[in-house]
Amino acid sequence: MLSRLREDVRTARDRDPAARSSTEIVLVYSGMHAVWLFRLTHRLWLAQAFLAARMLSQFARFLTGVEIHPGATIGRRFFIDHGMGVVIGETAVIGDDVMVYHGVTLGGRSSNPGRRHPTIGNSVTIGAGATVLGAVSIGDGSVVGARAVVVRDAPARSLLVGIPATIVSMDAANYYLDPAIYI
Repeated sequence: MLSRLREDVRTARDRDPAARSSTEIVLVYSGMHAVWLFRLTHRLWLAQAFLAARMLSQFARFLTGVEIHPGATIGRRFFIDHGMGVVIGETAVIGDDVMVYHGVTLGGRSSNPGRRHPTIGNSVTIGAGATVLGAVSIGDGSVVGARAVVVRDAPARSLLVGIPATIVSMDAANYYLDPAIYI
């Protein structure tokens, strides 16, 4: 567990150029706190302590401004930069090395039981205010631009921009070195 916490802090240092120290990250990064509390609520959810998991997740939302349903599945080295306003739904699946900015919603479009939230591949970046709705899949290495609204699947290494989002470039080499210009 301690090694996982160290990995999280290292991820924040690698992804956030404003991070000055590990101590600062541990004490004041609300996105990091939300992920840590999610891990606890997710364990409760898997143990079928549903009410306890939901109560703790709502307390985490109050503290951090980030709402992650305890039923979501999140991979390693997940980083939420600035945190406030992020919402991740119950059946969302997030791969490894994913970064999301503030105001991102991974939400549902249906009230039917079963998978109704997005699946986000590995090494995906989702820009500020972006919304990914429904049981769509975003392929590995993709970038979702700021304020984009994604309602369709996207293959690996896609750049998604606009409302509704369209794939601007399938050649990730054009933006891979500096995806920040699209976020």
